Amino acid sequence: MSSLEIIQKSSPNFDERPDGMSADLLLLHYTGMQSGSAALDWLCVRESNVSAHYLVEEDGRVFQMVDEDTRAWHAGVASWMGESNINGCSIGIEIVNPGHEFGYPEFEAAQMDAVEALCADIVTRRSIAPSRVLAHSDVAPGRKADPGEKFPWARLAAQGIGLWLEPVPIVKDDGPHDLQLGDRGDLVAELQFQLADFGYGMEVLGRFDVKTQAVVQAFQRHYRPALVNGIADASTVATLKQLREHLASA
Repeated sequence: MSSLEIIQKSSPNFDERPDGMSADLLLLHYTGMQSGSAALDWLCVRESNVSAHYLVEEDGRVFQMVDEDTRAWHAGVASWMGESNINGCSIGIEIVNPGHEFGYPEFEAAQMDAVEALCADIVTRRSIAPSRVLAHSDVAPGRKADPGEKFPWARLAAQGIGLWLEPVPIVKDDGPHDLQLGDRGDLVAELQFQLADFGYGMEVLGRFDVKTQAVVQAFQRHYRPALVNGIADASTVATLKQLREHLASA
């Protein structure tokens, strides 16, 4: 661990990682509760059946609840790149923020300094690829929205943490070309293929259903946060395309 001070507060909610699995994915959450202390307490009581490896308070304090070599219970029903045991292959960081249900304020400066330092240490020690630093909403679209569109992914990426390219600008008069709920056809199938190839749990059905809308929203929250509406407009489609091209050329 770096010079960042870590406060130990053990959670009973963990188990061994499955044989052959190690942590090669970093998953970021917000707590979604009205206070950090309430979230920390909840993550550390047996009856909650949830935990994370770390929690970062608004003032920058970092708590470790579960050893990195064991499996914390933070992802729930989730998938990425065809893997459904996300807890088994990930390290989870809870970032104190009340979330969308309670006003969703900006993340605090001291908090983000600590998040950046903690993430940098983890991805360096564990050689975690930028494309495997993900939001909870990425692995559980429709079910989870955290850490949300206000999370500063660009700041982390500037330090080599996570994948980020400047999104393609939104063109407001491009509506006729948008793909949205109820649409069908080859363009929808191509969008679904690209989202699945990028990593999202997505079937290629050729119809823009509620699941597709949720995946598009998840993509927008992380990679095109200026407008999160579940509509695959030209900006969303082009941003997805440039990210895939970037990964293919890396």
